[in-house]
Amino acid sequence: MSEDLNIVVIQGTRRVQRESAKAGDFIAKVGDSIEGVSITLVDPNDLNLPGDGNDPEGKDPKFTKIAEEADAFFVVVPEYNHSFPGTLKRVLDSELQNYIHKPVALAGASSGRWGGVRAVESLVPALREMGLVVTHTDAYFPNVQDVFDEAGEPKDKFYYQSVEKAFAELVWMAKALSYGRDNL
Repeated sequence: MSEDLNIVVIQGTRRVQRESAKAGDFIAKVGDSIEGVSITLVDPNDLNLPGDGNDPEGKDPKFTKIAEEADAFFVVVPEYNHSFPGTLKRVLDSELQNYIHKPVALAGASSGRWGGVRAVESLVPALREMGLVVTHTDAYFPNVQDVFDEAGEPKDKFYYQSVEKAFAELVWMAKALSYGRDNL
């Protein structure tokens, strides 16, 4: 494959005090360090998504282009009340035709000890319905407010290993599914 894989990292919330953004920034940084990968970080605060759903008036042309050109997605899923934020669902709902047979890795984040696992598990059925192929290697950031230092680096190197492992599967799936989309 001569061109870099285009992987889109999506921050999952607009919340002002969102600690999960630190996880998203870290995931994008790790992705940027992988040879053959180009990262696009999407912050829902930078999108204009009026209305609901996948109707033409509910799209942001900027995100439509990003989703169309993406080979894969890595979604940061903050856990709010045992589920994912409505903001994330709104972003994802806007681009159904641009997800078919593209892989998505997930990273859960929460202020508690579960690390967003309930939010990730509740999002999986919706992602499958959207046509995305969910990888089985997730990354989790429990007590996310305590994970990162002032420079945005994780205090424990385990988080590098976890995110690198999720990227390894995502890159493999992106290559396989890209071949399938282009040749089958």
